[in-house]
Amino acid sequence: MPPGPDNSADATKSGRNQGNGGTMDTALIEMRGLTKYFGGFCAVRDVSFSVARGEVVGFLGPNGAGKSTTMKMLAGFMTPSSGSASIEGHDVLRDGLAARRALGYLPEGAPAYGEMSVEAFLEFVARIRRVGPDAVRRALALTSLDSVRLQPIETLSKGFKRRVGLAQALLHDPATLVMDEPTDGLDPNQKFEVRALIRAMAPRKAILISTHLLEEVEAICTRAVVIARGVIVADCTPAELAARHPSGRLDDVFRALTEAEAA
Repeated sequence: MPPGPDNSADATKSGRNQGNGGTMDTALIEMRGLTKYFGGFCAVRDVSFSVARGEVVGFLGPNGAGKSTTMKMLAGFMTPSSGSASIEGHDVLRDGLAARRALGYLPEGAPAYGEMSVEAFLEFVARIRRVGPDAVRRALALTSLDSVRLQPIETLSKGFKRRVGLAQALLHDPATLVMDEPTDGLDPNQKFEVRALIRAMAPRKAILISTHLLEEVEAICTRAVVIARGVIVADCTPAELAARHPSGRLDDVFRALTEAEAA
């Protein structure tokens, strides 16, 4: 197998995370050399970066780049072939229960029990998380789900189902949030609301979101990590990323980075 890329510069940079206000903060999310093979195919190779409290990091890449695979390994739902990851200092494999307790995770597709009502599903998750009814009411309000709280989840639109997934991730008010395409399926007004919620939470949390929407990065992210064909190709602020192309447009930079890697 060919050797992986030298990510030492990106790893060093990601170790210098700063929270809002420029003060040094401890990383709540850490990935060190995460690699995943499916048979002979390497889906993710030597991914290393961290996220500190106060950061909203956009994890960017085209479809099939390795975003969801990386997030599943980080959340403890998939075992890496090599490398390690931790949530708030808890290794996701050696101390998996503590890591999952600390994490708020919105997975791809926002899976839920469709026959349950929104409120019943959140009450079910709240019992697992050992939080009370106030947490359910708070999550319903934060995600604007009060109007559909008694409806079966299977009857909801894709956008409302996505918000149910977001609500369960927020139930226990975690300091660490990992969200796979949190605005997928939302209409423009719903996207605005969710982005405003993420911005409001950001100073108190470490937030990692995967997306292929460049507008999302510009709207809410303090840092952008770009992955293409399983390899990190950039790790910098959105402004620094845009400056990599004469046009100053993120879509031009994204295309140049991901197409160059594909070539």
